[in-house]
Amino acid sequence: MTKMSYFDAGRLALEEEMRRDATVWAVGEDLGRGGVFGQYRGLAEMFGSDRISDAPISEAAILGVAVGAAMMGTRPVADMRYSDFALCAMDELVNQAAKARFMFGGQARVPLVVRGPLGIAGSAGPQHSQSLEAWYAHVPGLVVVCPATPADNKGLLKSAIRCDDPVVFMEHKGLWNFDGEVPDDAHYTVSLGRARKVSEGKDLTIVSWSKQVHVAAAATQSLARDGISVDLIDLRTLWPWDKVMVFDSVNRTKCLIVAHEAVAVGGFGGEIVATVAEKFGGGVTVRRLGAPRAPVGFAPSVQDAVRVTEDAIGAAAREMVVRKPEKDGA
Repeated sequence: MTKMSYFDAGRLALEEEMRRDATVWAVGEDLGRGGVFGQYRGLAEMFGSDRISDAPISEAAILGVAVGAAMMGTRPVADMRYSDFALCAMDELVNQAAKARFMFGGQARVPLVVRGPLGIAGSAGPQHSQSLEAWYAHVPGLVVVCPATPADNKGLLKSAIRCDDPVVFMEHKGLWNFDGEVPDDAHYTVSLGRARKVSEGKDLTIVSWSKQVHVAAAATQSLARDGISVDLIDLRTLWPWDKVMVFDSVNRTKCLIVAHEAVAVGGFGGEIVATVAEKFGGGVTVRRLGAPRAPVGFAPSVQDAVRVTEDAIGAAAREMVVRKPEKDGA
């Protein structure tokens, strides 16, 4: 194991995959100078401009080229700089990449990774701070990944590059400098569709992903001091999501919170809560926590107003554990 940052782990994953497979390459704006966050640093010197390819300021062109190249047998990593900017290429992603395998009866595949950093970090304002993962989870044909740790950023990116379907890979901008232990093994991968159990508990299940996992972990520690034990699940992959782990946990705790940084309205938390409610009926207590339906501001105080905080998760948890179905009937 080696301690490294989240962005260094992603950079290492791409380097290892490019060494392993000559068909892997990357395209996007400013990749030659290391990328906007440094996540491609040094790769142009290692692999040359044919494989770390700078592109003009046109997300539609970047994804259009990448989709075509994927269908012709290569494995492109298309960098969008910010996930917000991928909206300029929604036709290429949603109508072309996501549907090609179905439209051509499996004769064509699109092994493409669309790398789109998401979330609130610094004073980036409303056009650079969104969490739009639910949009992509809604689209048949797309795999959606949101890693929370350096180890997962490495292992999941490697699995995404090896996947034969298009993957929307959403790294949180607020985690780039987050350090953690990462396996040294060049063959290390993390399976898509498998969640991670962060902590074991019997009173409450909390499901989260991306940077919000760390907020939920802090809330979990606070709740433990009050005698409330939390089964905390880092979903890691939003589609496909690990229903087996979530159902097993909720079946034991009878109580579920889904917390995410994205706007609550239409957020993926609603999908998880609805699926659990359909599975267990009135036998469980469920709640989703997300941001209000408002743009993210520039000022830190305005940003803080839309965050799902440790205190908010803790307050919801304490109320829900008291009102759990088995305690209501006591």
